[in-house]
Amino acid sequence: MNNLSESPAIAMVERQLAARGVDDDAILSAFRKVPREEFVPEDLREFAYDDAPLPIGEGQTISQPFIVARMSELIATLPEGSKVLEIGAGSGYQTAILVHMGFEVHAVEIVAELGEQARKRLAELGLSPASLTIADGRRGLAEHAPYDGVIAA
Repeated sequence: MNNLSESPAIAMVERQLAARGVDDDAILSAFRKVPREEFVPEDLREFAYDDAPLPIGEGQTISQPFIVARMSELIATLPEGSKVLEIGAGSGYQTAILVHMGFEVHAVEIVAELGEQARKRLAELGLSPASLTIADGRRGLAEHAPYDGVIAA
């Protein structure tokens, strides 16, 4: 690939997000720059930019890109730096998108193995949330409250 317009991330943004009405610049920028293939198992990386959820282990999935974008739209009007609670961090992809959008993200993940993998991956990519707690998120994460927005997967 010699040109950016040919990259899988750019194609995903154009065909799956913008074509379906996602038009927020911060969201589209995050999707162009956050490498989705880093959030799926190695043997599924060729499918990372497909318009579908993918298994990430422990019976969980990384959501379809359009769903991640729609969830991001729910809080996109919050000012940069707003404090967001993400319940169900999974692979960390939604977390990375929110961090890239400029939010102070506090994520919680009930599956310890997924949470630890997400924490490591996000640190390696320089997209670490303000916190990523391994816990049952059904009661929120009171130690960092109040939040300006909440996303639950």
